[in-house]
Amino acid sequence: MLMTCRNNNMMPSLINELLDWNNWNTAQMSEVHGTMPKMNVTETDEDYELRLCVPGLAKEDLNLSVDAENNLVIEMVQKEEKKEHDKKERRWLRHEFSEMQFKQLLGLPENVKKEQISAKVEHGILTIVLPKVTEKEKAALAQRIEIK
Repeated sequence: MLMTCRNNNMMPSLINELLDWNNWNTAQMSEVHGTMPKMNVTETDEDYELRLCVPGLAKEDLNLSVDAENNLVIEMVQKEEKKEHDKKERRWLRHEFSEMQFKQLLGLPENVKKEQISAKVEHGILTIVLPKVTEKEKAALAQRIEIK
């Protein structure tokens, strides 16, 4: 049995939606953000932790980097799998899976040790740990400049 929704008043509804620009813009934005993962951010004295909800994604689908402007770049590309059906003749009754992608830039605070950022994917959660520079490390980095 095929479950579908029918709207007998499609044309009036479509015209109303097209003429209502605010509604159209809201609908477009929710569609764009539909692929954006939900994110939780926590902080301790030692680090920041980002947890993104990425169900069904493998580490191969994700890419993390720090760009030249000190942004953490989180990218995801999940391509649609094209599987051949078994010997029976099959036809699509509903096909909603498609390629999904997102790219998010997050400005990093100055106190993050960029070379020690770590990440892992487990049970559909991408966890990114951003270690902080401690006060002791800041003091060690301070240099005295000799005046000649």
